[in-house]
Amino acid sequence: MGSHSDDSSAASFVKNPTIKFTKLFINGEFVDSVSGKTFETIDPRTGEVIARIAEGDKEDIDLAVKAARQAFDHGPWPRLSGSERGRIMMKFADLLAEHAEELAALDTIDAGKLFSVGKAVDVPHAVNSLRYYAGAADKVHGKVLKMSRELHGYTLLEPIGVVGHIIPWNFPTTLLFLKISPALAAGCTMVVKPAEQTPLSALYYAHLAKLAGIPDGVLNFVTGFGPTAGAAVSSHMDIDAVSFTGSPEVGRKVMQAAAESNLKVVSLELGGKSPLIIFDDADLDMAAELAILGILFNKGEVCVASSRVYVQEGIYDELVKKLVEKAKAWVVGDPFDPKVQQGPQEEMLIVKDEIFGPVMALAKFKTIEEAIKKANSTRYGLAAGIVTKDLSVANTVSRSVRAGTVWINCYFAFDTDCPFGGYKMSGFGKDYGLEALHKYLHVKSVVTPLYNTPWL
Repeated sequence: MGSHSDDSSAASFVKNPTIKFTKLFINGEFVDSVSGKTFETIDPRTGEVIARIAEGDKEDIDLAVKAARQAFDHGPWPRLSGSERGRIMMKFADLLAEHAEELAALDTIDAGKLFSVGKAVDVPHAVNSLRYYAGAADKVHGKVLKMSRELHGYTLLEPIGVVGHIIPWNFPTTLLFLKISPALAAGCTMVVKPAEQTPLSALYYAHLAKLAGIPDGVLNFVTGFGPTAGAAVSSHMDIDAVSFTGSPEVGRKVMQAAAESNLKVVSLELGGKSPLIIFDDADLDMAAELAILGILFNKGEVCVASSRVYVQEGIYDELVKKLVEKAKAWVVGDPFDPKVQQGPQEEMLIVKDEIFGPVMALAKFKTIEEAIKKANSTRYGLAAGIVTKDLSVANTVSRSVRAGTVWINCYFAFDTDCPFGGYKMSGFGKDYGLEALHKYLHVKSVVTPLYNTPWL
C-alpha cells in the first residue's frame, strides 16, 4: 500500500482495501499462527469482514517471548548507545509521518474512528511520542551518591528486560506508541498483544518498524484474544514487566497472573468515571463545549471521558439548554466524511460503572465542598476537569480531587511531556513524561569502599 495524497484517495483505499499484513510478527518476520487459526476483523460501519487475521495463542506468545528474550540477552538493541537507539526511533517516526493517511484509514475501517482526527491527531501524536522518547534515549543516567560511611556509591539505570504490552481498541495507534516508545528508548524488547477488534494498524506498524531498522526480536506482535494470547502475556515466566490498558475486571486478572507467575512488574490504566465541575462564574459557551466534547469525543469511548458533569445551581438551567442544543447538532455518520463528528458506535453492555459510551450524568451542586465530595464519590480516579475563572477555586479543587490528572478550563489536554495515570481503581503507573521511561528501567546500586582495606 502506498501513501495517499488527499482524502479522496484515502476514501478510495477504503472502498477497495488492500490489506497486506494479517499475520503474526515474530522475530522480524510475518508468520502464521502455530495452530493455523484465523479470526475476522470487522468494519463497524457495515458489519462486513475486512480481513482474516492470524489468531495467536499461548504457543505463539511463547515463540514471541523467546525471540524477545534472545534479542534482549544477546541482541544489539539494549547494547546500542542511547543516541543510536534514538536515531532508529526517529526514522521509525518519519515512516509513520509518511504513511499517516494510510494508517489513519486503517483505524477508521477497523475501529470506526474519524479519519480526519486519526490523520491530524492520532498518528501525529504517535510520531511525537517516538520523537520525544528518541530524544530521551541518550539521557538515561544514574546518580553518584553521597554516602554517610566511607563508601563510594552510584546507581545505574538498566532496561527492565522483556515487556508485554496489552493494547485496547479505542485508541489503537495512540495507546500502542504511548507504551512502546518509552520501552524502546529504555532498551527493552517486547511482545505486543493488540486488541482483537483493531489489529490492522498494529501489524502495519510492525512492518514500518522493520523498515526503520529496529532489530529482529525487539518488537513482536501477536494478534489474538484476551483469554488466550493476553492471558499468556500476563502469566509468562520470561516476561519481566507487563503494561495493560483496559477494564478493572481484566486488570485484576493481569495482576493475579503476574503475581502467580514471576512477580513481574505491572502497570495498569483501568479507566475512570471522571468528573467535570462547572462553577457559577464559568464562561458558559466554553463550559458547554468542554462538557459535550468531554463525553462525545471518540463516541465516548475514552478512558477519561467526563461522564459526570456537576454544575453549580446558579447556571444549571442555562447550561442544560446549551448542552441540549449542542447534542442535537452533533453529527453522526460515515467517519470518512469531514463534517461528521462521530462514527459508528460499537455494540456494548451499559453497566453501572464506566459506561464507555456517550452518556452524561448531569447533577447540581451548591458549594465547593459539595462539589469536591461528589467528585470523589467514585472508585475511580483517572482524571477531572474544573471550569472557573476563580484561581482560588481552581487551586483548592485541583488539590482536593483524587485524580491523576486535573484539567482547568480545558479537557483532553494531553501532552507527551505530562505524566498520565490514575488513582484508586483507575490503576497505577504513569504513561507519558519521563516517568514512563523510568517505568521500563531498573535502578541498580553499586558500592565500593573508599579505601583498599577489608570492609565489614
